[in-house]
Amino acid sequence: MSVIESMIKNAVEGLEDKKGEDIKIIDISDVSPISDFFVLASGSNRSQIQAMADSVEEKMHKAGFSLKQVEGYDGANWILMDFVDIVVHIFDRESRNFYDLERIWKDGKLIEL
Repeated sequence: MSVIESMIKNAVEGLEDKKGEDIKIIDISDVSPISDFFVLASGSNRSQIQAMADSVEEKMHKAGFSLKQVEGYDGANWILMDFVDIVVHIFDRESRNFYDLERIWKDGKLIEL
């Protein structure tokens, strides 16, 4: 398993541990220098969304991956967690529909879980 595959696996497990919904992985390595992969998930309320972010951070830390930056934790309608090679986006349903990253990054490749 590659380093990036391990990062994605740990991020997805962290999201699933807190009942993250509609988890998607988009390979953006060929279309953007920002990162290689986006991992997207939805939660139903602020507490769940923050718990998902905490779970991802804990799993990644235990696996030896450092969180470069986190944005939006306090508001929790869209939390962005930058692990450099992957970026985890955790949304409430309304924000996920509004920002529609799947459409914006449609040139990337949707990866099956």
